[in-house]
Amino acid sequence: MVPVELLGVRFAPPSNAPFVVLRELRAPRRSVMIFIGEPEAMAIRMALAGELTPRPMTHDLMVTVIEELGAELVRVVVTHLEETTFFAELHLDLDDEVVEVSSRPSDSFALAARTGCPIYVAEDVLDTAGMVEAEERTSEIPEVPAEEMVEEFRQFIDSVSPEDFGPGS
Repeated sequence: MVPVELLGVRFAPPSNAPFVVLRELRAPRRSVMIFIGEPEAMAIRMALAGELTPRPMTHDLMVTVIEELGAELVRVVVTHLEETTFFAELHLDLDDEVVEVSSRPSDSFALAARTGCPIYVAEDVLDTAGMVEAEERTSEIPEVPAEEMVEEFRQFIDSVSPEDFGPGS
């Protein structure tokens, strides 16, 4: 397992599809981009910005449930990659035993951003999906202001209906 940092949420032009950027803490400092959904992007960005909501969001609720059960989220691990799908696990310390729970990477990152727990990526995932980029190029990725992201999310919520999610969605 290789320790990484969550650099943030970015958007791929021209579709504005959100993705997170994870970067290895040590040389060669490979980066991995993982595409995520808009609600998860919003949840991650809000947590990284330290923004609070009047009522707990789902990831806030999960952190509270974990704590109330006497557990602690000790790390998030991106475990493997199948074709273009990344898989992750939450590693919870419960009564001095580590319990591993399968999780979508986006949900794992939202929880890690709220708790400050470390994020790791399996070496073979970095070997397959990792890219070494010049520092200057990474800084050129446009950052979208949180207010703009909130407005886009509100528009998305206003436009979605239950019929958009067919059986098995």
